Amino acid sequence: MFITRLYLRHFRNYSEADISFTSDVNLIRGNNAQGKTNLLEALYLLGTGRSFRTTHLKEMIQNDASFFFVEAEFFKDGIAQHIRLSFDGEVKKLDYNNTSYAHFSNLLGLLPIVLLAPEDVLLITGAPADRRRFLDIHLAQSDPLYVYHLTRYHKAVKHRNFLLRKKTTASIETWESLMVISAAYLRQKRQEVVTDLAEGLKTGMLELSNNQDLLEIRYLSSYTENYLQHRTKELVLGSTLIGPHRDDLEIVINGQEARSFASQGQLRSAVAAMRLAQWQHLKNHHGAPPLFCIDDFGVHLDAARRDALLGKIASFGQVFLTSPAFFENPNHHVLDIEQGRVSQKSPRL
Repeated sequence: MFITRLYLRHFRNYSEADISFTSDVNLIRGNNAQGKTNLLEALYLLGTGRSFRTTHLKEMIQNDASFFFVEAEFFKDGIAQHIRLSFDGEVKKLDYNNTSYAHFSNLLGLLPIVLLAPEDVLLITGAPADRRRFLDIHLAQSDPLYVYHLTRYHKAVKHRNFLLRKKTTASIETWESLMVISAAYLRQKRQEVVTDLAEGLKTGMLELSNNQDLLEIRYLSSYTENYLQHRTKELVLGSTLIGPHRDDLEIVINGQEARSFASQGQLRSAVAAMRLAQWQHLKNHHGAPPLFCIDDFGVHLDAARRDALLGKIASFGQVFLTSPAFFENPNHHVLDIEQGRVSQKSPRL
């Protein structure tokens, strides 16, 4: 599976760009604020139906434009395929192989993607919501039923919280019964994926740290079948206190909580190991390597760890690296970005 062509129109700082990619490593170079990360954002949008930088699609529309348009041609299962999507500030449009959809969520699973970005340290140092998002986006790319239960659960929580704020329990049990069913599914799938990722996390961290650091993650669930038990307190607070929307991951390096004790090098190695394990898990599920993107490749790790990561991803299928203008590798397909304009250079044979 790989993307052969990407076309952008009024997307971030790209007025118009028509870009070709190789099926191996694509190195996207340029100075700051030229559009490197914007290119990865477009790829991530194709894979997940969302941005990794904002929850507001309007922010991806170029200044003074009224819409953005993204088009991609790719090969999957040996078949040429095609995606078009657009957003005009109000209406989303998605066309996949000449079939139209009204929601970008239909993209999930079509082009599985993994992104490693500098902000990923928040997976360890940030709020529980950052770690839940890691699990949810990963599972959404491999399990349509997970998306169904996640949507249904959050809808039920929203209605239950409305009743709690109104200090009424009328019909609250209806929403609680829906929450129990979906919460059980979410907890089961989250626990399964944490277990499945464990060996990859261990291996990746050891390789990136020259066998110095051991990485472990543990799923902390607050699942309950008895919402009545907490209802009195929740009526006072006006909020649902227990359930998958409150769950967390415990991330441990060498037996200590990473958030409190890890060095910057260990933190960046850990998030890289998490993304590598995520990539491997998606590959196993889909039977093909997902897209792998690394934003600001040169700033993630020290030279030794960077070289270890670069050597590891050389066989990862289609890879997209953004880097400062000076980074060079003769084996990579190079795309130089300047103010939303792209020039390309093929690798040496």
